[in-house]
Amino acid sequence: MIKRTFCVLIPAVLLLFTTGCKKSGLREFTRLAMTAKLVSAESTSRYIAERDKLEIVTSESDLQKSWSEAVAFCGTIRCEVISSRISMRTANSVPSGDLSVRVAPEDFEKLLNSLQKLGKIEQHTTEREDKTVTVVDTEAKIKNLTGFRDSLRTMLGRPSATVSDLVQIQKQLADTQAQLDSETTQRKLLANETEKIAAEISFYIERAGEGGGAFAQIWRAFVESGSVLADSTASLITTIVAVIPWLILIVPGIWLMRKAWKRLKLRRNRLSNPTP
Repeated sequence: MIKRTFCVLIPAVLLLFTTGCKKSGLREFTRLAMTAKLVSAESTSRYIAERDKLEIVTSESDLQKSWSEAVAFCGTIRCEVISSRISMRTANSVPSGDLSVRVAPEDFEKLLNSLQKLGKIEQHTTEREDKTVTVVDTEAKIKNLTGFRDSLRTMLGRPSATVSDLVQIQKQLADTQAQLDSETTQRKLLANETEKIAAEISFYIERAGEGGGAFAQIWRAFVESGSVLADSTASLITTIVAVIPWLILIVPGIWLMRKAWKRLKLRRNRLSNPTP
């Protein structure tokens, strides 16, 4: 990480040497290098990104209501709805709903308590990822790029700078500002991941035959077998339709080849056994 932060300072050294300010350039580089070391040593806090996935089972009649109440409750706490979707029953699908939110850690327990009242939480999984290295590295780049940009702005005001020097400084300043904007955006995204909990909430209806009976899994397999059979039949039809055009060419070709082979064989027999 320290090596990456010093890579940001290399263009500054080259630019300062090209402008003829060797002594002042070395002093500036030393100051920025010390800043990079301090930045790398800062922040012992841990930045953890947490993602929770919840599956909620409810009756078909309560699905729409439960989904709507979950969206509404999110607006009463420190919670942001990222996306939401609900589908009604059709000939080929059952009703379901999805909700993607980001909630403050302090209010996550409130959200869970509310969801428990809307249906049965069938499954709840939690994933955590340590983003500390990425956050500290990004913050170090931002501080170093900010210092580098300010130094370039100072160099623009120097009376000794030539027109050629000013052009090079302006170009380096534009590149540095673009890098700084990119790193700042990245830090905002990291803050959104580490300061809030991402929750993916799925709503399903309770199916007939479910509920923990001895034959629940057998019944589920029987229900889903229709979909598997339909997919297999569709694949078979697609294969047959794709092969038919080739059969039109292959079958006559094989017939012609067999006929030609018989003629050739008959001719050979006549030549090998001439009539006296």
